[in-house]
Amino acid sequence: MKDGIHPDYHTIKVVMTDGSTFETRSTWGSEGDTMTLEIDPKSHPAWTGGSRANVTGGRVDQFNKRFGAFSLKK
Repeated sequence: MKDGIHPDYHTIKVVMTDGSTFETRSTWGSEGDTMTLEIDPKSHPAWTGGSRANVTGGRVDQFNKRFGAFSLKK
């Protein structure tokens, strides 16, 4: 690695949305800083299985509303 072109890599403290903390190494901030998260895997719907906006009103749902009553049986 060339000298002087890479950012400083140091230890920081991360505070999750539920208040739990852990230490990690990062280029964010400076040595000993605290990063407080607003969104993390414990609270974000993408990881928790929360709100799923595309489940209703999607293309398949629209098709079933229009043609769901039709049947191939005689």
